[in-house]
Amino acid sequence: MTKQPRMGRQAAVDFLMEYLVLFVIVALVIVTAIVEPRFLSAQNFTNLMRQFGPLSFVALGMTFIIVGGFIDLSVPGMISIVAMVTLSLVDVIGELPAMFAGLVLGAALGFVNGTTLMLAGANTQAKALFITFGMSQIYRSLALHLTGGFPMNWGTLFEHPMPVTRALSSGMWGPLSISFWVFLFFLLVLYIFQSKTALGRAITYTGGNLTAAELGGIPTKRVVVFIYTLCGFMVAVGAIVLFSRVSVTVPTVGTFFERDAIMAVVVGGTSLTGGRGNVLRTVMGVSLVILMSNCMNLLGVQTHAQEVVRGAILVLAIWLDHRRHARG
Repeated sequence: MTKQPRMGRQAAVDFLMEYLVLFVIVALVIVTAIVEPRFLSAQNFTNLMRQFGPLSFVALGMTFIIVGGFIDLSVPGMISIVAMVTLSLVDVIGELPAMFAGLVLGAALGFVNGTTLMLAGANTQAKALFITFGMSQIYRSLALHLTGGFPMNWGTLFEHPMPVTRALSSGMWGPLSISFWVFLFFLLVLYIFQSKTALGRAITYTGGNLTAAELGGIPTKRVVVFIYTLCGFMVAVGAIVLFSRVSVTVPTVGTFFERDAIMAVVVGGTSLTGGRGNVLRTVMGVSLVILMSNCMNLLGVQTHAQEVVRGAILVLAIWLDHRRHARG
């Protein structure tokens, strides 16, 4: 007689854990709107859309890495060198060609990451963690060497006009910012790719069980190189949107982006063990991370306290992922 109520309670707990991030987002919005009315202002809404840009692109790329069963800590270095190289090329070849070169560079760096991992026999997340951390140091050092450690200001430094950069910085199309429309475009493309293509499904199979995927005929090494290349490309998109927002770009501009991207992906429900997750869930994670930062800033929470909250949320997300994985 007591079995059915227990099953009902367990189903309710499972549902709560599965969609906890949505409940937290709703609660965060309601509480902040009550305590700080500025949260609902049009200016803050526009600010949220612009904050959504850089992190969302990086997190979308990181989703495929983690679903594939790997990790990428080279993001800060890639952002730094892509941003500085792109800005350095503006006066040489023009704004749009420089951006295209930056995207190619990002994809190339991701390809180097994936190829290095496969050549080193790094077929686990732990090995990938240390190798990609080392790659990040290399990329960041190259960015520092390229610029001599000096910042670059695209608003005053360059002779050529930068209409695309200015549009990404503050342009609006209808009720949404240009950068947000760009995000929606990539989200749609990546969602279709992940859910409707054979390669998208192969990434999930590879992350679920690498050995079984190999036995099933999936070229897992090529899949791994591809997901790192894709992540590098998305990181480059994020780097371009990032320097359009900050105007003054330093060689260490990518600091902490790997932490926030991993947190957004895991908080959204993608499993750290691989084989489970999608880009739509990552959007929920990104939304929570950005809303949380925005709300704490509006409420005057000190920076060190914000870092404590971020760390606690990351720990909680990993714990929840472990619980979900343990339940199968």
